[in-house]
Amino acid sequence: MQSTSDLRTLAGKVGFDPAYLEAFEAKMFIQGPKTAQRLINFFVLLLLATVIATFGVLSDSTATVIGAMIVAPLMGPIMGTAAAIVMGSAQRALSALALVAAGVVATILLSWLLAWAIPDVIISLTYNSQITSRIAPGLMALVTALASGAAGAYITLREEIADSMGGVAIAISLVPPLCVVGIALSLGNWEAAGGAMLLFLTNFLAILLAGGLVFLLSGLGRLAISDDLVRTRRNAFIVVIVATLLVAVPLSVTSLEAVVGALENREAIDDTETWLGDASYSVVNVAVRDEQVIVTVEGDGELRPLRVLANQLAQTLNRPVWVNLRVVPSQVEASNPSAP
Repeated sequence: MQSTSDLRTLAGKVGFDPAYLEAFEAKMFIQGPKTAQRLINFFVLLLLATVIATFGVLSDSTATVIGAMIVAPLMGPIMGTAAAIVMGSAQRALSALALVAAGVVATILLSWLLAWAIPDVIISLTYNSQITSRIAPGLMALVTALASGAAGAYITLREEIADSMGGVAIAISLVPPLCVVGIALSLGNWEAAGGAMLLFLTNFLAILLAGGLVFLLSGLGRLAISDDLVRTRRNAFIVVIVATLLVAVPLSVTSLEAVVGALENREAIDDTETWLGDASYSVVNVAVRDEQVIVTVEGDGELRPLRVLANQLAQTLNRPVWVNLRVVPSQVEASNPSAP
């Protein structure tokens, strides 16, 4: 009996406190007499975060981008959508979703304008790590987003740990991918823009799914007491789950391509080291890019014919390749400790 009582006490601490419902609704949903002021606050913070994130991405500054993640308020209406779905409130869900859509459009447009005003020569979609890390998301991005969405929902349910929300905002990236979309569109690169938008959709759906499940398990769903509300919630969850599964398809393809590429690079490095043999050279880098293999070695002296390496790589990779060899000359000197 004591263990059952302890379990109920624990469930009460973990579950949603009905006494917190009024404050929870006031925090999650923008409604009531202060609606206009809260909307102004939302868009002011969002646009400022967009400026910070855009220039943080363009300058390849991780610290600046993290600052934008903390300032950005976009997670609020997304979490509000999840809460409204669990509560079966279609009107609240649509209102929160409309605010998310307006925020997404505003962020992309502003980042596009800011990037358009900057010379193209200083924007790199290849070497800027803040851009490259967001245009080819994989399944790990979905897993991270699901965990972050669950953490965000759990924090939202408890006012005493609200200070931890900043960490969730950093873990799940919302505004920076949208800024990358705007930057890529300013350069006319639709593929990069699509990859960044896929990352945002991944994070968005993960918050809805994981956050909604946490809200549901906490007991918030008990507020949906009528059959119509329960049906609304069920249908909404089905849509979110199907959308998440659809997003997981291109994420899986990207992850598979990344694994295959890593394996091919590893095999190409092994072939290059075998080709070098006993020569006084070391492998600096090997990059397999479709039918091109870029090999960078460092050292001095004679090398075996390049066609030997090309033939071996073609056999290993099972396709014709041509090798671009880059040789970095090196000179080794040692100081004499006894010299004056």
